[in-house]
This record gives sequence, structure tokens and C-alpha cells, in this order.
Amino acid sequence: MKFNPDADLDTSGVEDTRGSGGGGGVLPGGVIPVGGGIGGIILLVVVLLLNGGLPGGSDEPTARNTAPGNLASCETGRDIQTNTDCRFVFYQNSVERFWAAELPRRGKKYTRAPMRVFTGSVNTGCGPATSAVGPFYCPPDMRVYLDLGFFETLQRDLNARGGEFAEAYVVAHEYGHHIQNLYGILGRIKSRSGPTSDAVRSELQADCLAGIWTNHATTVAGQDGKPLITGLTEDDIARGLDAAAAVGDDRIQRQTQGRVTPENFSHGTAEQRMRWFKTGMDSGDMTACDTWSTDSL
Repeated sequence: MKFNPDADLDTSGVEDTRGSGGGGGVLPGGVIPVGGGIGGIILLVVVLLLNGGLPGGSDEPTARNTAPGNLASCETGRDIQTNTDCRFVFYQNSVERFWAAELPRRGKKYTRAPMRVFTGSVNTGCGPATSAVGPFYCPPDMRVYLDLGFFETLQRDLNARGGEFAEAYVVAHEYGHHIQNLYGILGRIKSRSGPTSDAVRSELQADCLAGIWTNHATTVAGQDGKPLITGLTEDDIARGLDAAAAVGDDRIQRQTQGRVTPENFSHGTAEQRMRWFKTGMDSGDMTACDTWSTDSL
């Protein structure tokens, strides 16, 4: 990915609480909030594998600056040169600014959703959560929650190639759940498991919505009117697709329990996740992301 060094970054939608303490325990009932996205899968992986990784910027986990609250210092694109974590501000700014413009264009009001970065544990509108849950979106407080250590976990334990765009895919997926929430979709989820369950349809739609942002990523401008992300390569896209496949139910079940049990699917297969992400990316149009009325997931 190419980040614009001249772009002005907006940290008002990024809450960096690392090092400040947080919540404890798990979400009510030991489950993730509705629309938790990738988090539910990672919870299973952590329980079974007890360690874990995903993206960095190369095939190896990327070294990170983990100073408490360091995202607050990301004021311009050039700050990424001294604080590599600033890339997460780029992701958040680009994804949210895209949807903030796209929804009104479709006659729908957009409500902001901050991204809260934490370490270890955090209190949320869905209850206390730990980093074992992985990235998730909480509908009651309209926030995306992210422990940056998740990316190393997914890369190491689920064999994802990693990279900056794989990280961006994860952020865009969770914001896809925010879009679903604004449209009232998350509140209509009833069936939680099975190959054609509401949960699977929701997750695949979030993948598709992440693909839509990808289609427009290099055209999204920051608050100063300058593009935030100036280039995506074929390798970037391949790493995003690889990350989507890595969190497919079948891949995770085969790795953690040695067999595939479709009746327990909650997110979709590796092939489905890649296909719906690519559907959104190729079309750039929300109407292509109707996972609810199709019989061919």
C-alpha cells in the first residue's frame, strides 16, 4: 500500500487506550457481540491453540511501536515514518470517510463509529471483552474494537501471509458491520450457526462491503482533500484475499479440530469469504452485496 505523506490525518475517530487499563472477563454469556465479525473465529482459535498472528507488511510479523496512546500523535502522513502504527489511522480515516460520503449519496444518514485500540481487555457497550475475542464491532456503542496483537496471532496461527492491506481488510470488514447496523440488519439476525445461517450471511456481506471500500480506496480523500491511500498493488489485493480465506470456517475447523462441520459455521468458508470480498471489490456497488436473498452463498 502507498500512503500519502502529505495527507492530514484525523485522530478524532481513533481512541488509543493501550496502556490505560480496561475491562476484564468476557462478553456476557461468553460470546461475542452481534456482528462481531472475525472475532468469534479468533476466540475459537485462541481457546484451542492458546497463542496466535495476521498482518504486518511482509511475510513476517511487522515490528510495532506499542507506546501507550501513540496513535494520537499521527497528524500527517509523514508521521508513519517514525510511528508505523499510524497506518491504522490511515485505514480508519479512509474506510469511514468513504462510507460517510457513500451512505448520504444513497439517501442514508451516516453516524460515525470510533475505532478503539486496546491491549489485553476493554469495557464495551456489549460488556467487558479480552483480546482473545479478536477484532469486533459492538452495536450498542457503535465502536470497532481492535487489539493490534491480533494481526500477529492470525499470521502465526492461521498462516495468513499478512501485510498492510490484510490489516486494512480486517478494519474494513468490521466497519462493514457498522454499515449493517445503520441499516438495521444486525438486529434481524436470528440463526447463529449453519452454512446458510443469518450469521454467515451477515459475515459474508461484511466481507463484500469491505471489498466495496477497496474498489474506491485510492479515491478517498482526507479532511484536507488529498487522497489518503495513493496506490494498491496486485500483491496487496492478494494479501487481502488471503486474509479473508484464512478466517474461513472450514480452514479454521480443519486446523483446530481436524474436520469440517458445516453445521457449526458462523462466518462462511474460505472460498465464500474470498468470493464475496471480490464481488464487492469488482463491483464497487452496495447492491452487489445482497447475501440475504440468494441461495448461492
